[in-house]
Amino acid sequence: MPTITLVGAGSMVFAKTLVGDVLSFPELSDSDICLMDVDEARLSKTTRVAEAMVENEGLDATIRATTDRREALDGADYVLNMINVGGTEPFENEIRIPERYGVKQAIGDTIGPGGIFRALRTIPTMLEMARDIEDLCPDALLLNYTNPMSILCETMFEATDVETVGLCHSVPHTAEAIADYLDVPAEELDYWVAGLNHLAWFLELERDGEDLYPALREAMADEETYRRDTVRFEMLKHFGAFVTESSHHVSEYVPYFRTDQSTIDAMRGEGYAERMATATYLDGWTARSAARDDPDIEADLDEVGVERSEEYASRVIHSMETDTSRRFNLNVSNRTNAIENLPSDACVEVPCLVDGTGVRPCSVGELPTELAAFDRRHATVNGLVVEAALENDREKLHRAVKLDPLTAAACTLDEIHEMTEELLDANAAYLPAFD
Repeated sequence: MPTITLVGAGSMVFAKTLVGDVLSFPELSDSDICLMDVDEARLSKTTRVAEAMVENEGLDATIRATTDRREALDGADYVLNMINVGGTEPFENEIRIPERYGVKQAIGDTIGPGGIFRALRTIPTMLEMARDIEDLCPDALLLNYTNPMSILCETMFEATDVETVGLCHSVPHTAEAIADYLDVPAEELDYWVAGLNHLAWFLELERDGEDLYPALREAMADEETYRRDTVRFEMLKHFGAFVTESSHHVSEYVPYFRTDQSTIDAMRGEGYAERMATATYLDGWTARSAARDDPDIEADLDEVGVERSEEYASRVIHSMETDTSRRFNLNVSNRTNAIENLPSDACVEVPCLVDGTGVRPCSVGELPTELAAFDRRHATVNGLVVEAALENDREKLHRAVKLDPLTAAACTLDEIHEMTEELLDANAAYLPAFD
């Protein structure tokens, strides 16, 4: 009976999904599940839904809830992290202030000025949680869902002894999109994917031993298909590989698509490409935050059941608890030299084998030179942000923002410096002091 703790469980929809995933496995259906959040009202809603799932399905799981993080972590075997530090106000500043300087982020939660400052306000809490884990459950596996994934996981690798892996659904979601474009069942795709989170590459794409890249290029030539994923098809056309984030999001990682309004307009389309407009995600995120407070979300508790989603966490736990071998793309330290031409201290997203022995990253070798160039630059930015946060170094923070590809394409160095100072001032209440 594993003890599984969810930190940030006030995010009720996601927490409900993860709890349902765990309970969907008979071998995990008697788990001790502890829900923790600092927002007691939201936590109470999540708890009632989780308890209803257990009762309606007649399971033996135990549901506990607390606002005390140390109580939640005491004796945990697995810790699922999904915290959001600061809420709406700093997130909006991280989008709107850069926008005034011409840095037109679409999401701004993993890279760019938005991702960097989101990391800065999240890292102190992550380190506090790590100290609690080291004290109360030193053998626990931390499964991190919180963004910015690469920066936060690299911080944990660098500054703590907590075994940490990052979980993201961008790889399976991208596989589903490719399958749709090719009109083949997603479960029949075989692929080998590696890089950084949100900037990993389908290095191999096959079905029954047949290379599917020619078919994907053929599909790209169809205008209707192209309009569904414009930026990713452009990256495929020019750099030879399909990348693992949606068009509007990956457009933030490169300097080509977001500095000119006419280009942004040209890249709009259907599906993944429909949100190329600046900060449309911010508006949606604000609406979703409000929805989490809607009491109607708890309606019909007597009908709440257990379903299994595509999220990795429950499968990772099940593999480790039952010694069932599975392969996932996870975010891990590159200290194993999984990707030979990326920095050894980087957080990389690579295929990993998981079973009763734990998580074992696979060896990918070298990425193609042109693909490694994109990832290496972001790995450098991520590393500088980690150093800035751990060393309280204001200058390293400035250099990190100046090296961001989209920011550098939109602004002069002096403008970036001024923008960074403005972001520091606007979000001072949520940030550590910098020398």
